[in-house]
Amino acid sequence: MNSLRLSRWAVRVLMICLASAASLQGEDGHRLWLKYDLIRDAGQRTAYQQKVRSIRILGDSPVLKAAGAELENGLSGLLGKMPPVAAGFEDHQLVVGTFAQVAAAIGQEMLPGGENPGPEGFSLRRIQINGKKVLLITGEKEVGVLYGTFHFLRLLQTGQSLENLNLTQSPRLKLRLLNHWDNLDRTVERGYAGFSLWDWQKLPDFRHDYYRDYARANASLGINGTVLNNVNANTNVLTPLYLEKVAALAGEFRPYGLRVFLSIKFSAPVEIGGLETADPLDPAVKAWWQEKAREIYRYVPDFGGFLVKANSEGQPGPQGYGRTHADGANVLADALKPFGGVVMWRAFVYQADVKEDRHKQAYNEFKFVDGQFRDNVLVQVKNGAIDFQPREPFHPLFGGLPQTPLMMEFQITQEYLGFSTHLVYLGTLWEECLASDTYAHGPGTTVARVIEGDLDGHTLSGMAGVANTGTDRNWTGHLFGQANWYAFGRLAWDPRQSAAAIAREWIRMTFQPDPDTEATILEMMMASRENTVNYMTPLGLHHMMGWSHHYGPAPWIKDKHRDDWTSVYYHRADPEGIGFDRSPSGTDAVSQYHPPVAQKFGSSESCPEKYLLWFHHLPWDHRLASGKTLWEEICLHYQSGVEGVRRMRGQWESLAGRVDSRSYREVASLLGIQEKEAVWWRNACLLYFQTFSKRPFPEGVEKADQTLDYYMGLEFPFAPH
Repeated sequence: MNSLRLSRWAVRVLMICLASAASLQGEDGHRLWLKYDLIRDAGQRTAYQQKVRSIRILGDSPVLKAAGAELENGLSGLLGKMPPVAAGFEDHQLVVGTFAQVAAAIGQEMLPGGENPGPEGFSLRRIQINGKKVLLITGEKEVGVLYGTFHFLRLLQTGQSLENLNLTQSPRLKLRLLNHWDNLDRTVERGYAGFSLWDWQKLPDFRHDYYRDYARANASLGINGTVLNNVNANTNVLTPLYLEKVAALAGEFRPYGLRVFLSIKFSAPVEIGGLETADPLDPAVKAWWQEKAREIYRYVPDFGGFLVKANSEGQPGPQGYGRTHADGANVLADALKPFGGVVMWRAFVYQADVKEDRHKQAYNEFKFVDGQFRDNVLVQVKNGAIDFQPREPFHPLFGGLPQTPLMMEFQITQEYLGFSTHLVYLGTLWEECLASDTYAHGPGTTVARVIEGDLDGHTLSGMAGVANTGTDRNWTGHLFGQANWYAFGRLAWDPRQSAAAIAREWIRMTFQPDPDTEATILEMMMASRENTVNYMTPLGLHHMMGWSHHYGPAPWIKDKHRDDWTSVYYHRADPEGIGFDRSPSGTDAVSQYHPPVAQKFGSSESCPEKYLLWFHHLPWDHRLASGKTLWEEICLHYQSGVEGVRRMRGQWESLAGRVDSRSYREVASLLGIQEKEAVWWRNACLLYFQTFSKRPFPEGVEKADQTLDYYMGLEFPFAPH
């Protein structure tokens, strides 16, 4: 019997080693950061094995089964074997269950000691039970236990000590959602990783295995909701044909604590309800939404709620009936309230017939309705006031609507940052925004604290990320695009975390690297976004990409049906200078910020140079802190961006043989494309701006190999939109 057991163990080790070797040769990225490959350091592996000698799971609900399956998968891979499952308490046992389940197992009414982490939080700690030293993964609710399970495995994947383990974590935000801009025909707006994950034609009867993989990945980060469809919504998603399909997805996601939400079109009562109006104050419209909510909850009892884009970019909304955004949101909120659902009302609103600076429009739209929304409504605000630019100052609505819960909207998919072709770690962008001080309650009132809600007494809080997932085998089209999904989830759990710490986690879980490799990849990631800003939109320039598809540079775009969909509207280059004057002498957009911020941004002397041309139109010969002129600094920033990409290419080339060969080849190829396109951005923008500045390029800036006419003549009719 012992020899048979040894034989099986030897086979298991051999299989793991073979799988690890195969992985090194051809990792396709599908496993994301949940690889669970054998820990290479034998001493560390042995130390973990000694700390986890057996496992006991105190329940068999779908959620705890998911936790148990994850432990079996994770520990078998990381440690080379699955610790035995025990019926009773043993020394160095891993015990998994809720507080109540653990207390019942030891014959007590409640579990002694420890901090209650709340309904979604977890506790990892060592205690003694019946004289046995055990490690608990526990929480108030089963979903917290699941999150704790993933965190425990993360500790092993990142090489953390289990000695004297005693930690408690709770999410700082209540709603942590992905927003999928997926259409019912499986195309994805601003999607660069294949088609939509949701196979609507085959649902509800056929369910892809990757639905569970998707839910697992989100649960590993504490993401607890997913909006299945595009904010530019199709009303068919609310019909029984599609609600049955939505219910099937909800069933796949439920064991992982992932609830489904839907984007809705405000005109649905007219389009599919047979009403003559969608006026939110019309009694028939109210009744229609109430019945529709009841119908949805019959299909999906734990349905999360609605995401709404209204009166924006041609979408219908309450203003079409002379009503406010609050009127529109509240009719939906009242319908969802009995079932515990929420409304996320997007603040991305600007009017075609309003000539006001677009930076100011959302604030003007929402400031006067602050406090008029129902208590189950959040206003979902993009991080900046224009549209997911490579760099924007934080949106003035953060700190500007104290009586309304605000939900952050970040974009994970890289619409304005090179699509899935460019390596751009967005953790640094998001940290920059979240750490910005609004001064809403004096110094230290960061954007992170505003969206957490406790400053203004809000119980609802949240963060949404426009997803970058698709049917590409590696989910995101670029291996490093996975890091942005990962970073979003970690920041949604705790918006005060550092981008560097999150990047280190992802690197260790993705590559299991040696220290030098880790340091190299970390340096690449942390520099990548600044490189991109430099070769696309330095010093506060913005919105200079190609028309409609947003691919490549096009600072010359003008004379379209909307001024604020053109590039010249934003950079305003002329013979005298460049930049958008939002100072008190210009559009006075700075006045929407609290006074300390307004004063800093409002003066070209105190405005941070990274935002300089966002708020000021300055002469080409304006002197910056370096002593160089504005023209010289613009040119040198573009050159610096190109050199930064070349540096990343060299760093990645130094890792040949130290990361798996398939990942190495794919990333190397994409970095080659990124360098080519960074040069394109530099040449096109500088040649165009030189037609106004009439100044030579400073020393160190490479000469363009094509003319401005060449760049202006490029067309991309089939670039993804």
